[in-house]
Amino acid sequence: MSETTPDQTSTDQPAAPTTMDILEIMSLLPHRYPFLLIDRVVEMVPRQRIVAIKNITINEPQFQGHFPDYPIMPGVLMVEAIAQAGGALLLSEVPDRQSKLLLFTSIENARFRRPVTPGDQLRIEVTVINWRSRAVKMGGSITVDGKLVCDAVVMCQVVPKKVEAKVEAKVETAE
Repeated sequence: MSETTPDQTSTDQPAAPTTMDILEIMSLLPHRYPFLLIDRVVEMVPRQRIVAIKNITINEPQFQGHFPDYPIMPGVLMVEAIAQAGGALLLSEVPDRQSKLLLFTSIENARFRRPVTPGDQLRIEVTVINWRSRAVKMGGSITVDGKLVCDAVVMCQVVPKKVEAKVEAKVETAE
């Protein structure tokens, strides 16, 4: 009778990861600085739920203009962080992810409840509402120190990466 280690199931298959560091996140998501908006995954239940962390620092480029005398994180970036956390969950299940891209298809009921400022740590929790073969609907919330700062429902779709030749449109000029 063989014993299983904490990293294995009774069928000797490695258990699905429940955390990810930045390098593992970067192996899944195509985003890079300054647009990679999750730093670490601290909890993950495949196909169900993910919890990610984002540390907000004054060095981030959005604070140069939003707003110079009162730096607050743009709400749209918080919604993007929800989508990226969901993307890490989704793409970890896609076997040929190097040839795929994850795209937003909708954002619903986004609410911003309090400002996020440098020094804050975002806890981004995303739960799957509906998972289909190529599309996922997820509910996300972000808290800082246990207080809700943002929540939204997002939908994303996995599509093939394509390098398409751009067709130049003929421009008609009046002569």
